[in-house]
Amino acid sequence: MQSVENKVVSRIYGLKRGCAFSKIDFLDLGSDAVIRKALSSLETKGTIRRVLRGLYDYPRFSKLLDAKMGPDLDQVAQALARKNGWRIQASENTALNLLGLSTQVPAQAVYLSDGPSKTFLIGKRELAFKKCALKESGFKHAQSEWVVQALKALGKDQMNASVRRQLMAGVPKKAWRNLVRDTKTAPAWVHKIIREIAEEVGQ
Repeated sequence: MQSVENKVVSRIYGLKRGCAFSKIDFLDLGSDAVIRKALSSLETKGTIRRVLRGLYDYPRFSKLLDAKMGPDLDQVAQALARKNGWRIQASENTALNLLGLSTQVPAQAVYLSDGPSKTFLIGKRELAFKKCALKESGFKHAQSEWVVQALKALGKDQMNASVRRQLMAGVPKKAWRNLVRDTKTAPAWVHKIIREIAEEVGQ
């Protein structure tokens, strides 16, 4: 048991702060019962935090506030999708927020899903999944999904220099080359803008 717990905590320490996970992310390390016991033990020790039943995160920490920060809702959404076998994508407004194109922190983060419609209360915010046919999914990179959804929310008429600068700031420079390859199935005008920004940042 201790050996498996060490392997679990080692994997968690290799994740970035804010990552969320459930037992299914560790089942290659041991049986269902052993992994559940390991996660429960790590929660008791304060290494990880229980966000929902059967779902945990590796908490972010604010030096300024000297306290743990609230869960990263996108990470929680992705962990729930893996746990339940759902395909999901951020809604247009949620994508704007994830990329820093919206200055307001919405009370509800919304994801489109091929699973059931469900809403979870995470701290003081809601995480909502809305069942619908996913017209655009299957991107290899999460940032591809965010950029495509954000551009659709804004519309091509809103793509001024200021918005382009914000997009460049919200996505690492090295990621744009992958975005160009990953978004070929997006609407033509969306892919054109992504190509233009990639060329502008030298990718």
